[in-house]
Amino acid sequence: MQKDLGNYRKSYEKSALMEDSISNNPMQLFKTWFHEVEQSDGVDEPNAMTVSTIGLDGFPKSRVVLLKRFNHEGFIFYTNYTSEKGKAIAANPNICISFFWPNMERQVIIKGKAEKVAENLSDGYFESRPKGSQLGALVSNQSSVIASRDVLEQELKTLEATYKNKEVPRPDHWGGYLVRPISIEFWQGRPNRLHDRIRFTLQEDWDWKMERLAP
Repeated sequence: MQKDLGNYRKSYEKSALMEDSISNNPMQLFKTWFHEVEQSDGVDEPNAMTVSTIGLDGFPKSRVVLLKRFNHEGFIFYTNYTSEKGKAIAANPNICISFFWPNMERQVIIKGKAEKVAENLSDGYFESRPKGSQLGALVSNQSSVIASRDVLEQELKTLEATYKNKEVPRPDHWGGYLVRPISIEFWQGRPNRLHDRIRFTLQEDWDWKMERLAP
């Protein structure tokens, strides 16, 4: 069984990425791009990003998670620390996160080191979540094999009764990661596959080096 996809074609013509018209700080440029995507109303979840790790089996693995905060230090997301991705990060904190915004013909690829955020930050975000999401974090032993979905749903009903009139505590195995970037590449689609690629690389003096890459 096969399907030929060779005729899938698209000409990227919406914008350009030129050195003389962008910030020399990649975090500021990311903020600008993110705001433009938010305002475009063409992406349901502009904060959806792909997180790639090197697993304990030596293979890379990518999955989509949601960015919850970014600032001058980096990018924050939350997950189960004992999940497959959590174990991978504990063994090798060098990860890659990327964003693809097709309506703007843009992507951003970020290499960096992941570290756990302070517990009070994880507490604060957990408390802001809907109660159903809080209980979901307690129910799911993420990435582990389970017998059926009924197991999850029954456990959820039990916890709903237990915490009906009580606050849900953040489990110790759940919290945030801060990805501190060392390289941020901005990609803007252009006609004839001559795309714009601008890469920022962190230097020893905490300044950023800007370079244009061939498409």
